[in-house]
Amino acid sequence: MKGSTHRRCYCRDPRTGKPLGKQCPKRSSRKHGSYSIRQELPPREDGTRRSFSRTGYESLKAAQADLDRVRALVGLADSDDADSVSRLVTMLEEVAAEKAALPEVEETRRRLNAGVALRGSLTVGEWLDGWLAAKKRRKTTLNGYASHIRVHLKPRIGHVRLDRLNVGHLVEMFDAIADANEVIAAENQARREQIARCKPNRPGRPVAAERERLAPERAKLAEMKPFRKLNGPSTWQAIRRTLRAALNSAIAQQLITFNPAAHVELESGKRPKPLLWTDERVRRWRETGEIPGPVMVWTPQQFGAFLDAAEEDRLYAIFHLMGSRGLRRGEAVGQDWHEIDLDAGLITPAKEIVVDGWDPYESEPKTDGSANTIALDSANVTALRDHKVRQEKERAEWGTAWQDTGKVFTQEDGSWLHPETVSDTFRRILATTDLPPITLRDLRHVAATLTHGGGGDIHAVKETLRHSTITLTSDTYTSLLPEVDREIAEKAANLIPRARKAAESADESLDDASSAHASLTHEPENEEAPEPTEVDPSAK
Repeated sequence: MKGSTHRRCYCRDPRTGKPLGKQCPKRSSRKHGSYSIRQELPPREDGTRRSFSRTGYESLKAAQADLDRVRALVGLADSDDADSVSRLVTMLEEVAAEKAALPEVEETRRRLNAGVALRGSLTVGEWLDGWLAAKKRRKTTLNGYASHIRVHLKPRIGHVRLDRLNVGHLVEMFDAIADANEVIAAENQARREQIARCKPNRPGRPVAAERERLAPERAKLAEMKPFRKLNGPSTWQAIRRTLRAALNSAIAQQLITFNPAAHVELESGKRPKPLLWTDERVRRWRETGEIPGPVMVWTPQQFGAFLDAAEEDRLYAIFHLMGSRGLRRGEAVGQDWHEIDLDAGLITPAKEIVVDGWDPYESEPKTDGSANTIALDSANVTALRDHKVRQEKERAEWGTAWQDTGKVFTQEDGSWLHPETVSDTFRRILATTDLPPITLRDLRHVAATLTHGGGGDIHAVKETLRHSTITLTSDTYTSLLPEVDREIAEKAANLIPRARKAAESADESLDDASSAHASLTHEPENEEAPEPTEVDPSAK
């Protein structure tokens, strides 16, 4: 592209008032007058020419520097990248019209590659929007990112310039979330109290006078905010993970050099430790209705009682599989028949069916290791064979209307089984039993505990559950069975040498030896003495 610099003199003839131009006697000095630049830009789509022009430079050196910068900016985009060329030219036209300073070449290169605005101060909110739009993840993961950005990040720090975001901004944000928790808790409590005031004094349908009394109370309830969930430490950690990932991407694009989300200190959001439903905990639950913890695990006897209750249900095999081999709900629902070898006793959870809101969709497993092949025990093989027989009968009954999805667990017509159907069925069967409550998700903890109790070490449990790290397995997914714990405790105690115990053992050995010697040298007390023999007198 053509470009040039020019020097112009603004002196005028004192008599005529006309510009002197080249006739100016001072023109021979390079410091006299001012310089201007002009650079051809790529033409418009209709072929018309356009250029960048600027005047008022005091020296040729300053003019040449800006001309070189304009050329460098235009050269940032490949000639065949029409979108980038258009963005750069539009930016230069705006700079020329506003007589603004030319942007730095490297800064513009980073913005161009990042797909963000080439001018202006990029805000955290603008970067988060662009980052989220470019992310390629599972829908459920993207929904979580979008929720964090929409509800927490953009309202509180979205206006801050990206390159000026610091730890202090994030401390203020999380303090504000904590303050909002107090407001939410107070509003939730006020709503509970108002609901109590809206209940009639006597059971049954309220009479006219009571309806008149309750009407204003119910009107107040309708105006109150609905119940809202508190944002605890786990949510804070998730918000920080989202922001940290977005800022790491900005660092990779060389938009910033420091990630404040990696340095803000938050309360630890540890995963809850699973608790086993021991006899004492079950007894207390029956008395008070209190559940000891957020994650509860059945004993083998309790899980067996549930399977007995579920045995006649068409989804019996899915509960057996989840509770003994640890498949996640989405993995079990998305399991394909061609990924099961019943003769070899192997299963590979290679697909998942998860929900986006309420709509189910098929996805890759949660992690790369989630698609590992694991073994099936004989009981699971039998349950799956029986399930296949039942499914073949349903296929015959539906005839041509049968949907051949290839899934192991389906609706009666062969179509996908909605994941929530499995949860509903689990709750329905559980309600028919006298078992302490757990959730469907807790069956994965049951599988971990059974594997450990059956002799598998932590590594075996990790491989069964297909975790990425053994830390997650040991910290979160394993509850030790009491009988296994007692056996380990006894073996450990027997390893401790004790002098008193050794002395007692020696005394016992001496007593045993004395008793044995006495039995050889003395007549037994309970043995009768032989009767005397009568002597014949004639023998004397």
